[in-house]
Amino acid sequence: MSGLSLRDELEEREKRDLAPYAVLARSSRGRAFGEPEHPYRTAFQRDRERVVASTAFRRLEHKTQVFVATESDYYRTRLTHTIEVSQIARTVARALRLNEDLAEAISLAHDLGHTPFGHAGQEALHDLMAGHGGFEHNLQSLRIVDLLERRYAKFRGLNLSYEVREGIWKRRSESQDDAARLGFDRKLAATLEAQVADAADSLAYNHHDVDDGLKSGMISEQDLGSVELWQRALGAADERIKAAGDKADANPRVRRREAIRFLVDLQVTDLVATTRRRLEEDRIASFDDVRHAKRPLVGLSAELDARKHELEEFLFKRVYRHYRVMRMAEKAKRFLGALFEEYVKHPHELPEEYQEWVAREGVHRGVADYIAGMTDRYAQREYEKLFHPFEQT
Repeated sequence: MSGLSLRDELEEREKRDLAPYAVLARSSRGRAFGEPEHPYRTAFQRDRERVVASTAFRRLEHKTQVFVATESDYYRTRLTHTIEVSQIARTVARALRLNEDLAEAISLAHDLGHTPFGHAGQEALHDLMAGHGGFEHNLQSLRIVDLLERRYAKFRGLNLSYEVREGIWKRRSESQDDAARLGFDRKLAATLEAQVADAADSLAYNHHDVDDGLKSGMISEQDLGSVELWQRALGAADERIKAAGDKADANPRVRRREAIRFLVDLQVTDLVATTRRRLEEDRIASFDDVRHAKRPLVGLSAELDARKHELEEFLFKRVYRHYRVMRMAEKAKRFLGALFEEYVKHPHELPEEYQEWVAREGVHRGVADYIAGMTDRYAQREYEKLFHPFEQT
């Protein structure tokens, strides 16, 4: 290794230790704007750190996941969700001998384009942008990392590696695909690292929405009695408490948290085992094999996937459609709609950087960029400034 930079050593370590179907940083297709390699960080390590340093990433702290911040400061935000996704993705990638840095970078970037007020905000913007290109938060994430972030003198955006950008895009609905414009090939399957990030997102939703739903009082453990996966988790929690003997903490919250911990571990363990089996069954021996695979390679077993869908149906009916969540969602749609209409009529009220996008891509896209970047609190303050006559501007 004499004479090699630390980055060279890290890349050699990847080549030696990672599976033959993993993405190697050394083999990256590069960046839109060429840059010298860093002396002690690989390309995907740089990408991860650029995402974490971005303005859009910091704003996730004050964007709704399911429960708005005014309900409590306990519930997950878009930022804590993102951190949980990246943690799961890194664990799975390590177990499968994939590129952890790439899986983590995709996970950390995947929700950068999310609106304030969670999915209600996205639905509102999508409806408001009908006839003007629509709105989709994964495409907005790409727009942020490619154009909207302003941190570097030589280029707009974060200039992320092709593989991270593609990993963000591959999460999108194919029906809205405009791959050619973005430089991607829709015929190729996603990298395993991108598939891991996608699976980790889904797993994180399940356990933290159960946890937050119980904490909020919107659902009870009795309500979950018909959900087989939760009953299995509670049984495992009781076994752990029993095994602790005299030292066991009898607090009901501990039992719930032990159940949540089991739920995460069960799904991650199944995900790793099922993915390994698919890789063997499909004789995946190289990166090209992954790209030309005929089915998703990362996923849960049929049995656990069915139980997961049962849990998701319960959450949809009892948490996401709960009147408290729906009431806030409808309120958010109303005042995001009011903001959108006001800015479209009077684009001179937009900050200067967004007026630039109005001039380049039209008023609707410039307004959508501005609103999508808002935190919940900022959107509320903007509404008050515009529509409450005695608020300071």
